[in-house]
Amino acid sequence: MAGDGRPETHRLDAHGLRIAIVHGRWHERIADGLLEGARRALAETGAEVVELPVPGAFELPVVAQGALEAGFDGAVALGVIIRGGTPHFEYVSHAATIGLTEVAVRTGKPVGFGVLTLEDEQQGIDRAGLPGSKEDKGREAAEAVVETALALRSLSSMRP
Repeated sequence: MAGDGRPETHRLDAHGLRIAIVHGRWHERIADGLLEGARRALAETGAEVVELPVPGAFELPVVAQGALEAGFDGAVALGVIIRGGTPHFEYVSHAATIGLTEVAVRTGKPVGFGVLTLEDEQQGIDRAGLPGSKEDKGREAAEAVVETALALRSLSSMRP
């Protein structure tokens, strides 16, 4: 374990895996940081990658499901939701979270949750893998998808 509770990362070999990065475009600076982190992580694994931009976090589940139903082995869902003065934050956060969970369970394929739910822009900058960021949630979501897809592949080879 890393000192902050996260598991140690290890080299993942994802050759032969097809991964979709479904990414929202709202809050461009933070969203671009998440996307770059996911790109870097997946490039290191050797996975085949297709990027599918969507307007925002609300649209992530339907496009992730479409990608998985089209034969991708996993989807990395990236989005940014910043609290405002209306209930919109709660509705979109809930819809994205439940929707992406349902997609993973329904398809039996991994969905990396890289949706940042934030109080303010600074929290996103701190988590988006930008220069000076404390975390790289785009990378973490991509690594989670690959590791889970490899675990599922391993399970399928154990079937009698």
